[in-house]
Amino acid sequence: MGVFALIVLGIIVLVVLIGLSSAIRIINEYERGVLFRLGRLMTLKGPGLRLIIPFGIDRLVKIDLRTVTLEVPPQEVITLDNVTIKVNAVIYFLVVDPNNAVTKVANFINATSQIAQTTLRSVLGQSSLDELLANREKINTRLQKIIDEQTEPWGIKVSTVEIKDVELPQTMQRAMAKQAEAEREKRAKIIHAEGEFEAAQKLTDAAGVIATQPSALQLRYLQTLTEIGVERNTVIVFPVPIDLVQQLIDIRQGKGSGPTTPAKT
Repeated sequence: MGVFALIVLGIIVLVVLIGLSSAIRIINEYERGVLFRLGRLMTLKGPGLRLIIPFGIDRLVKIDLRTVTLEVPPQEVITLDNVTIKVNAVIYFLVVDPNNAVTKVANFINATSQIAQTTLRSVLGQSSLDELLANREKINTRLQKIIDEQTEPWGIKVSTVEIKDVELPQTMQRAMAKQAEAEREKRAKIIHAEGEFEAAQKLTDAAGVIATQPSALQLRYLQTLTEIGVERNTVIVFPVPIDLVQQLIDIRQGKGSGPTTPAKT
């Protein structure tokens, strides 16, 4: 009889210990506990030591309130201009309403991932490749707004959506490289032409100044000769100004055609 009582007492103690272990719950500071009693949503439990009714009467679901970093797997997208690309993205979101995150959706992380993949293909399919490459910030904002609106009933707040990488086909990469090279050549030719025009304009202005003072051209010749003469072992072909020769010719003719004095007899 005593042995049977000890066995019963041991069973009771074991059941009590099991019940206590299942009744004690510790909720961290970054978590919240959603309590169900007999399948009915009761209340939200804050951080700390919490006691619940064991043996399946109460069920406590912990929800992490920290920001979740979700990487969207690469998606094959056909853009508006019929270019096939692969795009992956990253989403930052957090739970703002734990009750809805548990009761409105079965798995909020998986559901958010599926919504992100669908929205990514839809939005990028409505944009051209040039818009995707040039206006990435605008597309990120649009993605964030659409995904946030769809996940709001689940108690999810999407804070940021960033497109990480855009993988282009090899043929498109070569075409874009040729386009960029042609654009750079175009800019180089334009800059060269503008330089030539400015140089011609300056030479025209200088010629106008020299034309008003003929002696300025001779001084310019002499200055050029001085600059060239700095280098040794240089053969210099120096043009003689026609104005200088003309002045010498005029002086000689003036002396030869002067008045003659009649001889005295």
